Amino acid sequence: MPGLLRGIARTAVVAGTASAVAGRVQRRQASKFADRDAQTAADREQAYDEDRAQQQPQYAAPPPPPPAQPDLVTQLKQLAELKDEGILTEDEFNAQKAKLLNR
Repeated sequence: MPGLLRGIARTAVVAGTASAVAGRVQRRQASKFADRDAQTAADREQAYDEDRAQQQPQYAAPPPPPPAQPDLVTQLKQLAELKDEGILTEDEFNAQKAKLLNR
């Protein structure tokens, strides 16, 4: 009987050790695979983001709006002021007025 108990005890020790080692190996592999999977996912996400950035059309800024032209009445008043101040002659005033009215 002592030999039988010794054999059973040895078997239990070997089985326990094997189970502990297998569990530790399994945890280490799971951790390694999880790290690798996380890195792969991060690489794919970065590549996806770069690809999306390249595919988005690059639009130029719209051109600035043309400067607002003063209305006809304001321009005519300015011409009249220039004529009243003596900067424009009667003929120059009439020529500029004709340009404005015939646009």
